[in-house]
Amino acid sequence: MRAVRHQSFPQPPKHEQLIRWFRDGRRRSAEVFAIPKPEAFFDRPIPLRNPIVFYEGHLPSFNINTLIKLTLGKTGIDENYETLFARGIDPDSEDAAKSPTDVWPSRECVQKYGRESDALIEKAIAGSEIGEAAIAILEHEQMHQETLLYMFHEMPYERKIARAPLWGTGLSGRRRAESPPPQGRAHIPAGDATIGTPAGSFGWDNEFPAHRVHVDAFDIDRDNVTNGEYLDYMKATGVAAPHFWMQRDGEWFWRGMFELTPLPLDAPVYVTHDEAAAYARSRGARLPSEAEYYRAAFGTPSGAERMYPWGDEPPDATRGNFGFANWDPVAVGSYPAGTSAWGVRDLVGNGWEWTSTIFDGFDGFQPMKCYPVYSAEFFDGQHYVLKGASPATSPELIRNSFRNWFRPNYPYVYATFRCVA
Repeated sequence: MRAVRHQSFPQPPKHEQLIRWFRDGRRRSAEVFAIPKPEAFFDRPIPLRNPIVFYEGHLPSFNINTLIKLTLGKTGIDENYETLFARGIDPDSEDAAKSPTDVWPSRECVQKYGRESDALIEKAIAGSEIGEAAIAILEHEQMHQETLLYMFHEMPYERKIARAPLWGTGLSGRRRAESPPPQGRAHIPAGDATIGTPAGSFGWDNEFPAHRVHVDAFDIDRDNVTNGEYLDYMKATGVAAPHFWMQRDGEWFWRGMFELTPLPLDAPVYVTHDEAAAYARSRGARLPSEAEYYRAAFGTPSGAERMYPWGDEPPDATRGNFGFANWDPVAVGSYPAGTSAWGVRDLVGNGWEWTSTIFDGFDGFQPMKCYPVYSAEFFDGQHYVLKGASPATSPELIRNSFRNWFRPNYPYVYATFRCVA
């Protein structure tokens, strides 16, 4: 394996750092899987996805398939499991959703397989050169922790166990920004944006190759569209309420991870791409392109570019609502230390940001050797790029080149938006 750098480390990571990252990831996944009550293990909270049992088997089997079998060319543990749990599903409708089986293994068997996989993976990391595959399995685990929370968010409250946020004290319950949010938009002058990650650094295949793009001048909302703004839009147009809202006795509520609360009017609204685009059109505006997001997030008036909106310092709990600091979004502008050079806030954290860019490979795209089907099958014109991070995004995934993507009508993702003119 070719040694690679990772943005979280100043030098190529050492074996002990990777093993610590692996253990932390597996521990965090165990905490996430402890949210559903034991009797809910075979539930299917999102009809477009597999039942919960699949994902507890998928994470360790992905590690075996990717690092042990494909990269190192060695034998796995259980061929049946490594086939059954190999790939998830992404159907375009509930009618097209089909799980790989109707008869799933017991949780005891799945967890036993997971323990055997963990032991083999640790041994492999300790004895191999640290390359693309080793880091891929670590980030893959973190990505699934977030998508698992999308699923668990859909479960009835009586089917899950409330837990404290998994990182720090967070801002749970705080709905008022530290200062009134600035009104209007920030002007971003024309300039270039460097999109993608440089060779020699770890990135998923859709992040390569790095390239420069000229971006015309534009104006962008300083804050994400809030629930209050979207509520006014609903009243004026009669459009349906977003997925995460619920109405009772004429009052609107936020359907949080563990409780129903009065709708926080100053928090960002979570919507589909279709809903976001329609709202923007109603304001005579549009959604930003991926390149415009880059320019607003990482560009500066001097022409230099930053690693993060706030500068080159690594993410921490003061910069945004990410890393499991909260289960739900908080008021826009609650993290002034995360503001970009142009005065645009919350570009990382509090919700992924929809863009108008259809997900596709950059010129010169090549599938990654350790996971060749990661991106290419989604270059179908039916998925849009999202940038930034949500409350459930791990800090290691927060880099300027990381690209998320979903279908435009998918309602379960923690995704918000802002408008551009």
